[in-house]
Amino acid sequence: MDLTRLRQVSVPVIPAFACEKDSEAMRRRRVLRKFDKELANRNYKAANSLLKQLQHKPRALLCFDSAKLVPKIINTQELSMVDSSSFESLVDTIMCSIKYSIKFALSDEEVLITGFEDATGSETDNSPYEDHQMCLQHEVGHFLVGYLVGVLPRSYEVPSLQDITQDKFAQGNVQFLGFEFLKEVDINTISSKRFTHGKLKSKENRAKISSQTLNRFLCVILGGLAAEHLLFGYSELLHSDVQKLDRVLRWLCYNENEADSLVRWAILTTLSLLSHHHEARSRLAEAMTSRRSIGYCIDMIESTL
Repeated sequence: MDLTRLRQVSVPVIPAFACEKDSEAMRRRRVLRKFDKELANRNYKAANSLLKQLQHKPRALLCFDSAKLVPKIINTQELSMVDSSSFESLVDTIMCSIKYSIKFALSDEEVLITGFEDATGSETDNSPYEDHQMCLQHEVGHFLVGYLVGVLPRSYEVPSLQDITQDKFAQGNVQFLGFEFLKEVDINTISSKRFTHGKLKSKENRAKISSQTLNRFLCVILGGLAAEHLLFGYSELLHSDVQKLDRVLRWLCYNENEADSLVRWAILTTLSLLSHHHEARSRLAEAMTSRRSIGYCIDMIESTL
């Protein structure tokens, strides 16, 4: 046989990096399936351990706890937003919404309801589809922000369009690991006014929570509200999130100026995260509306970013 007459066959060369990347993705999905089983059995410690192990593998988990929080002292123009002036306005609007929501929770006066609607631009005649989308994006905001700042979601619930049609006030939720300090916040012993127990009580409560945990909590609790304002330009509010936020800040004995400063910082950070990761937010919304597992949602985020 004349070997010189044999046709040369070109074999595509697959870069080693691509093979390694696919291998890491397969490993991640394999571990996340185990992770889902542990969550289903409520073995939260084991589930958390699996994710931590995966986090230390090269290119396995790149997004969990990857967010760089906005510095506490910053000019909004330093953030890479398309229109910094509209961004400042959005922060002010959310701050206003939070204040009205707290007032609404503390009073049944009709004048507050009128003021609340005027200040937020909230519409009360949304279609069930619009209400469903707002509820969905609210929970997506919680989930995505929590994951990016290093707080592990352990369960979530998003009402279906049919649920919203039958009950306009049907709500969803996302539960996280790592916020055990909330058990210390006894809502039955907190007055409607801000704490005035003095420095001793302030130090006692603040010693129960690290600054890192508080920062993460503030961002996560505001993730839903920020997502609504970012996507729809308003929120119907009356969220338990705002009441929980207020209870925690009062439990920590922050005065109004201190609390406002912390909340404004958390809004800046949360809006920055959600606006920069819009594709992951969109893909996560698809997964959550289909009620996919936590592990699947995590893989969706990792595959997108």
